[in-house]
Amino acid sequence: MSAAADMAECRAAIRTGSLSFHAASKLLPARVRDPALVLYAFCRLADDAVDEGAAPVQAVLHLQDRLDRAYAEQPFDAPIDRAFARLIETHALPRALPDALLEGLAWDAEERTYATLSGVRDYSARVAAVVGVMMCVLMGVRDRHRLARACDLGLAMQLTNIARDVGADAALGRIYLPRDWFAEAGVDADAFLHNPSASPEIRAMTDRLLREADRLYLRAEPGIADLPMACRPGIFAARHIYAGIGSAVRARGCDSVTGRAHTGKTRKLGWLALSGLRAGLSTIQPRMATLYAAPATEVAFLVDAAAGISPVSRSDTLIDALTRLRAQDIARRNAQIGMDQRSA
Repeated sequence: MSAAADMAECRAAIRTGSLSFHAASKLLPARVRDPALVLYAFCRLADDAVDEGAAPVQAVLHLQDRLDRAYAEQPFDAPIDRAFARLIETHALPRALPDALLEGLAWDAEERTYATLSGVRDYSARVAAVVGVMMCVLMGVRDRHRLARACDLGLAMQLTNIARDVGADAALGRIYLPRDWFAEAGVDADAFLHNPSASPEIRAMTDRLLREADRLYLRAEPGIADLPMACRPGIFAARHIYAGIGSAVRARGCDSVTGRAHTGKTRKLGWLALSGLRAGLSTIQPRMATLYAAPATEVAFLVDAAAGISPVSRSDTLIDALTRLRAQDIARRNAQIGMDQRSA
């Protein structure tokens, strides 16, 4: 298959799988937009395989194989894998970055829960902030300040997703809200999972998470305004479209249990126009001091990896997570063999 045909497959995957990113990507320059679509397609399909597939453990282990093959320049014979391998070579994408995504998906496969907001940020760093950092690599941005602000934006977007999907996640037996917030509110988290309801306490937690996302959106803005000029409209668009999802959740009274907030095409077009305006104004506005704020503790390892100042070897935490998943997979296979033998 040609590179053009592989690229067409990536565009199709994003068009149907991530409407918000697909809209924002229209404002990116072609030199960034096409590799960004490849990146999002690879990450999106990996995430869907873990979240929606029947065998999340096997999906994570297969993703490890896909990454190994892509970095060895021997990708699986699939359009997105071939395109991703080309991206790795063209942009010298540090292996530690997709490895971070792999670890976040491993945590999902383990059905990990998070005791504190810092724990939620740890998870969000791996499944969302890392995408922001990889986007910076595609733009040729490798300085720590702008990388840190990209992480802020990724964290904000993931917290918004969590706030929007409280009910959908509960239906899958998952809670991403901090467990200590349930304790503070006097709500039994396990009871909520068995009978999700949009109680005042759950709505208050959702609003609290959105307020943290708002803080991070604002902290990210100086970094967006300092990106290469041609990239600013697309990233401002991602910021406003995702923040708009949070506004839609608030418009429902922070009830994301009985339904899911949506934003329409007209509103997206408005945010795209606003983003172009803000990108233009950013050329005449002074830099904000918050551009130079230190990265959040939970994302510092991503900043170091993209800036080229961290070890290239696979992290111990990822190795531990993969080891646990392999043990689970072996146990499952052995149990299946035992069942087959008994029924024979």
